Amino acid sequence: MTGFAILLGFNLLGLVVQRALHMPIPGNVIGLILFTAALFLRLVKLEWVERSAELLTRHMMLFFVPYIVGTIAFLPLLRENGLAIAVSLVGSTLIVMLVAGSVAAKVGRKTSLEPEFEQGKASANL
Repeated sequence: MTGFAILLGFNLLGLVVQRALHMPIPGNVIGLILFTAALFLRLVKLEWVERSAELLTRHMMLFFVPYIVGTIAFLPLLRENGLAIAVSLVGSTLIVMLVAGSVAAKVGRKTSLEPEFEQGKASANL
C-alpha cells in the first residue's frame, strides 16, 4: 500500500467516524488523530508515509488556492467593511487575552505552592 493510500485511508476513516458518531469535530481532524495514534502505536511506520507527506507538504500552497480566490471574490465587501473587520478582530483578541490573563493570575494566586508568598514573606529556600 502506498503512502498516499494510507493517508487518504485515515482521512476517510475519520470522515466515517465523524458521520457515524455525529461528532462535532471535523472528520479530517479525527483522521489525523487516528493517524497520529497509529504512528505512536507503531501500527503505521513513518517510512511508509514519509515521502507522500513530504510531497504534500512541499505543495501545500496549492491547497490554499480556493481560499485565496474566495478572498479575491469578496474583495469589494472586504474593502467596504475592512476597518470594522480589523477593529473587531484586534479588539476581540485583546479582550480574550485580558480575560485569560486575569483568570490565570487569579487561579495562580489561589493555588500558590508556598503560603509564605501570600503573607509577604520570602522563603529562604529560593
